[in-house]
Amino acid sequence: MSQINLLPWREEAREQLRKEYLGLLGLVAVGAAILLFIWISFAIGQLDNQKQRNSYLEANIAEMNKKVSEISDLKRKKEEMILRMKVIQDLQGTRSEVVKIFDELVRAMPEGTYLSSLEREAGVVKMSGFAESNNRISALMRNLDRSERYQNSNLARVAHDDRLGAQGSLFDLQIEIEAQSADSHLSSP
Repeated sequence: MSQINLLPWREEAREQLRKEYLGLLGLVAVGAAILLFIWISFAIGQLDNQKQRNSYLEANIAEMNKKVSEISDLKRKKEEMILRMKVIQDLQGTRSEVVKIFDELVRAMPEGTYLSSLEREAGVVKMSGFAESNNRISALMRNLDRSERYQNSNLARVAHDDRLGAQGSLFDLQIEIEAQSADSHLSSP
């Protein structure tokens, strides 16, 4: 029988297997590198996409914040306008009250009594004036106490003054306005 040496053939087969193995290993490495590159590209694309969405949202949020501040300003202006309208309506509604207050004051003034100043502070009318005599001041106080709008007249000061004669007097008087007309807007003449 002849003898066949199989060693070189086995060596060649092993070398062939090793080359195939290294080739497959290289293909797997290249495939893994390609997959890794694709995955990184996809992640970077997603990240860029998210950044664009975030910048879009930030721009819209800034625009909405500006609109909200404009709306707040408009609401504040609206409240101011409503308050002004209310003041105007109150003035229109109490216009006749002021006239009535002055009318009653004129009716209560006896002859020989003159006012030099008139002012209102929180429902109290302060007046200063001249009278021909102390009796005229007393008559003024009685007339004011009998009126519908005035009450609790209080003489703060009386001083002798010769401008209206020998019995002439200078006086300061305080009178309360009734609650129903205390809201009227009486001002100095």
